[in-house]
Amino acid sequence: MTQLDVRQPQAAAGAETAEGGVADGDVRGKGLGKGSVGLVGSAVIGISTVAPVYCLTSTLGSTAGEVGVQMPAVFLAGFLPMLLVAFAYRELNKAVPDCGTSFTWTVKAFGPRVGWMCGWGLVIATIIVLSNLAGVATSYFWLLAGQITGSDAIAALDDDKLVHIATCLTLIAAATAISYRGMTATKGVQYTLVGLQLAVLAIFVAMAFQKASAATFGTGAFDTGVHFSWQWMNPFAVESMGAFTAGLSLSIFMYWGWDTCLTANEETIGSAKTPGRASLIAMVVLVGSYLATGIAAQMAVGSGTSGLGLGNPETSGNVFAALAGPVMGPLLGILLFVAVLASAAASLQTTFIPVARTVLAMSTYEALPASYAKVHPRFKTPGRATVTAGVATGVFYTVMSLVSENVLTDTIFALGLMICFYYSLTAFACAWYFRRELRDSVRDLFFKGVFPVLGGLLLACVFCKTLTDMWNPSYGSGSTVFGVGSVFVIGVGLLALGLVVMLVTERRSPAFFRGEVLTKSTPALVVAD
Repeated sequence: MTQLDVRQPQAAAGAETAEGGVADGDVRGKGLGKGSVGLVGSAVIGISTVAPVYCLTSTLGSTAGEVGVQMPAVFLAGFLPMLLVAFAYRELNKAVPDCGTSFTWTVKAFGPRVGWMCGWGLVIATIIVLSNLAGVATSYFWLLAGQITGSDAIAALDDDKLVHIATCLTLIAAATAISYRGMTATKGVQYTLVGLQLAVLAIFVAMAFQKASAATFGTGAFDTGVHFSWQWMNPFAVESMGAFTAGLSLSIFMYWGWDTCLTANEETIGSAKTPGRASLIAMVVLVGSYLATGIAAQMAVGSGTSGLGLGNPETSGNVFAALAGPVMGPLLGILLFVAVLASAAASLQTTFIPVARTVLAMSTYEALPASYAKVHPRFKTPGRATVTAGVATGVFYTVMSLVSENVLTDTIFALGLMICFYYSLTAFACAWYFRRELRDSVRDLFFKGVFPVLGGLLLACVFCKTLTDMWNPSYGSGSTVFGVGSVFVIGVGLLALGLVVMLVTERRSPAFFRGEVLTKSTPALVVAD
């Protein structure tokens, strides 16, 4: 890898249009592989990063346990702020199609310090979820191996901590290698893995509807299915605000990751428009999948807390493991295990895209050490940033696993705080960045102002409510630090660590923090190939 030359801020990233955006196809990037991904490929990468099958198996039951049969309504409620924020991302991407996305846009809107913290929130959230995805993929690998071989001893290897960690590190290394080789390699793998998981999910939904209509689960503990009601779509029917907020937090997590479409904008054909369209396509596919699966599963087994009910605390953390056999039968049920493994593995690989490209942009604009601005001359990827993210993920998961499973669990619970933090900042940045254009047209008023602000406010409310709930030691694993919930300590601690790192970085890169490198009036920096 060779260090790239950073030109002066006045070097234009592209020809600006009359609307203040950048002419399509006129964007000059940071050495990334331009034109590597089209509309379909970008949408597939966005869906893959979200990992719908993995999200469903890990949160479908927990959401039903919080809100009961109103679970589909909560899925819709979680979709609303994400859709509103997606409009903000789309408008900002039209004006500044930069792979730094949230970091770059918030710097231009609010200045270097707020922007740096927004970038930190994205990076740290991604590292956390990468470690969780690797852990889930590892567990399903051994579970699937046990199912195929019929050996409980092989399935039990996942309980061996050293074997689990070694397998996890192997999967992280493989995902890092694929991401390192560029968007073309990423895209090819994702078509297969995303297609597989969506096809199996469709089979599960169809068979769940069939089981529900035939009432084939028998009587007793298994007879928990319910008839469909439009009341399920009413979020105001949730029993309490606390239950609704808890369910909403889970729902928001289920949509997180669609913005990877925007992070790959400099490598996408039509970088100013295609990523925004791809993100909206991904969102529609996701909400459709979640609603269909939630309704079908609820009609088949109900949301009760016993038997196969989705809210059963013994199975709610991994719903598909409990429902695979009863709904799809022993042979087809194995496909569901394959789909969960494929979902986690696919997301593990694509989730490297946003963190590596955000770090690349931060380094390019002198907000991080210059070494991370290196792009591989052959693969056109931020090689050093990708490898560093892989190493950080492996170290983080290993240390957390060896220290305490409770700490690892609570770190994952703190993830929602990071998501709401940087999404809401980006939404507010959109309204502020375009504040002088809001009176130009009704469209500008709503898509650049009203919708982003509403989305940001909704996520800010969830952030504050989650922060309050985290203070309670019962939140998460139940661990405490001096009487305070460990999830709160971890979540706030990670944000505070960002402040410390920012202060250290400011001493080494004062020009960026003085606003001399990146402002609203200066085009994105161009990095020569």
